[in-house]
Amino acid sequence: MKFGRWLSAKRYSASTIDTYKQALRIFLVYYRNKEVSALTNTDVLDFNNDYILKKNLSASYQNQVTNAIKLYFRTVLDTQIETDKIDRPKKPKILPNVLSKEEVKNILEALYNIKHKTMLCLIYSCGLRRSELLDLKPEDIDSQRNVVLIRQSKGRKDRITPLSAKVLELLRQYYKAYRPQTWLFEGQRSGEQYSEQSLQRVLKLALEKAKVTKPVTLHWLRHSYATHLLESGTDLRYFQELLGHSSSRTTEIYTHVSMKSLQQIKSPFDDL
Repeated sequence: MKFGRWLSAKRYSASTIDTYKQALRIFLVYYRNKEVSALTNTDVLDFNNDYILKKNLSASYQNQVTNAIKLYFRTVLDTQIETDKIDRPKKPKILPNVLSKEEVKNILEALYNIKHKTMLCLIYSCGLRRSELLDLKPEDIDSQRNVVLIRQSKGRKDRITPLSAKVLELLRQYYKAYRPQTWLFEGQRSGEQYSEQSLQRVLKLALEKAKVTKPVTLHWLRHSYATHLLESGTDLRYFQELLGHSSSRTTEIYTHVSMKSLQQIKSPFDDL
């Protein structure tokens, strides 16, 4: 598919390419009885109303489809679609899910397997995304400078994040026990990258042992890291770099879930 090759040439990640190809395929299949060259902006609008909204699909999914359509029709010369007039859906403002420090501690201490424990501790202590943890290589841990180098993460950006001394000690114990070769965390076979499914199972096991009933995901650990940093007094200006956000507006959402400022507000009810 030429669209996939075009995205690849633009250096989009493999997961983004797959997402956009699948989203575009659904749109084109919906209009399979109509020539691509005959599609118009009205067809895009009808698709959003008659397919996405009727199926009660999320705004996030609608945004993915919109992005795919806009990118695809920029590469198609013979078309009636005006991509600059296709609007993206309004995003709902959803606060990130955050765990208390006590809850995080209970989850992390529930694991005794050094490999499993180190993975989850590294996610929380560095605010990593799932893919960022799995893509780490042994050389990305700089024990001399106490930092972790995260290469080509979301948005094709490199960044560094501080490495906790306690986590560094865990990493040393883990490395001595497992001696990873290619990836920092490998599967059952040497050189095989640890899978996302296995990492999800590690979290599920930790939640069961810690008797946590909340629907916690790996991303909750990243959200909790950011919120706890803010509550401990870290300047918001550093957050964008630490978390690898493209926009400061994404980072600022953590001010809405931080308890530090909220706890200083006195309810007028107390004065009644």
